[in-house]
Amino acid sequence: MIKLGLIGKNIDYSFSRVYFNEKFKKETIEGTYSNFDCKSPEEIKELFQKRKDCIGFNVTIPYKQTVVPFLDEMNKHASAIGAVNTIKRQQNGKLKGFNTDYIGFRKSLQPFLNQKNHNHALILGTGGASKAIAYALELEDISYKFVSRTPKKGQFSYNELNGAILSKYTLLINTTPVGTHPNISECPKLPYRVLTKDHLLYDLVYNPAETQFLKNGREQGAKTANGLEMLKLQAEAAWEIWN
Repeated sequence: MIKLGLIGKNIDYSFSRVYFNEKFKKETIEGTYSNFDCKSPEEIKELFQKRKDCIGFNVTIPYKQTVVPFLDEMNKHASAIGAVNTIKRQQNGKLKGFNTDYIGFRKSLQPFLNQKNHNHALILGTGGASKAIAYALELEDISYKFVSRTPKKGQFSYNELNGAILSKYTLLINTTPVGTHPNISECPKLPYRVLTKDHLLYDLVYNPAETQFLKNGREQGAKTANGLEMLKLQAEAAWEIWN
């Protein structure tokens, strides 16, 4: 029997558990996919020792960077990104880290891109997910800047964002959990009134399907996309790694 699982914190809402358990049924494969809700990094370390029967794990917020020191090796893309969302237990028992977020994001973004308008992006948030997004943008030859509540050198703060900046940076990607159910009225603090039909807003959040961030953009005529297709594509890429 194949045993897989998701490592995260407060993950009852998990897309992955439903997705992979349905996949087992559809493909008539004997397997289970479980949620491993870890309250601390120490619990993750213990989990790797206790659950040696699991051949693979997904990793979600807030542990995509936390798990890295617990792994024996990482593939080149995960190393370049500095964050992991997929782990494979190899035949020798060693744990190898991968990142399929950048694959899912890149493939799901491409149909929406307009080369004339979308050459500069703002990445909202600086967590583990944001690093995969930055990596994918580099592969697409799109320049970007991070936006943070506590900006480092070379990053924007939310308070700095204005019409002049947003007229240049027309691709806006929310990598934070802001706006996730049940807090559906929340959204990143942006001057949405200056957005236009040339803007593209992409939200990694998929629950609700239209976040307040996306709704605000749509009302200004901007194109919008949520993270559901990215989630499916990264899940399929993880499946290929495990199998």
